[in-house]
Amino acid sequence: MLRTNQFGIAIAMLTMVSSSALFASEGVSFADLGNLDSGKTIFEQGKGDVPACTSCHGQDGLGDDAMGTPRLAGQGFNFLLKQLQDFHDDKRKDETMFIMNTNAKGLNEQDKKDVAAYAASMGGPEKGSDMAQVKELGTVPVGQRHLGKALAQYGSPERGIPACHSCHGFNGRGAYPVYPRLSGQKYVYMVNQLKKWRDGSRANDPMAQMRAVAKNMTDDDIHNVATFLTNAALTTQGNSRIPDQK
Repeated sequence: MLRTNQFGIAIAMLTMVSSSALFASEGVSFADLGNLDSGKTIFEQGKGDVPACTSCHGQDGLGDDAMGTPRLAGQGFNFLLKQLQDFHDDKRKDETMFIMNTNAKGLNEQDKKDVAAYAASMGGPEKGSDMAQVKELGTVPVGQRHLGKALAQYGSPERGIPACHSCHGFNGRGAYPVYPRLSGQKYVYMVNQLKKWRDGSRANDPMAQMRAVAKNMTDDDIHNVATFLTNAALTTQGNSRIPDQK
């Protein structure tokens, strides 16, 4: 018999699968989700009092470990749109650059869709962070990749930590539209967010799933799994297919 939290996760997975199937069956493209030209303009030049996304997230939307900002390029459209809306509604607080809540309020509903669609459409390398550079920064300790891989793939059931793969897909490549891509994300940002989930300062996760997971993770767990995921491959040898990114 499923425990309550397991039942909730099962329902979320069913929703995710049905929604993904809808995207696939309708052949939705990024251009169907928003105006890519408008999104690019906002991303690169800003709009009104809202600065360009590139000023914090980089010209290619890959994020910046020194600033602690996340990679946006190639992230799921629905996830990006939800974060913008949550910043707008103050359901999520920007405690990194302290500007996202104001920025989101400066964008109308169509603007949010446009910039989310553009960011989701952006390419870029699979690699997230240069761990040698992260070590040089010295702001966040670097973990042990092999221990992080074990936690990402198998979790630690005896400590109440499920495998990252169970929701975020193989190597955290994303299980859209519900679960975001973790592979290729910036290391410092990933570590900081896991700690925010753990202490409850970030609380916009569906069904409080991430808070339930992170509360059982030690600092070492967080550093280890982030070290693995930030540069985890999206595909396996013999299977080059990447799931629908929307």
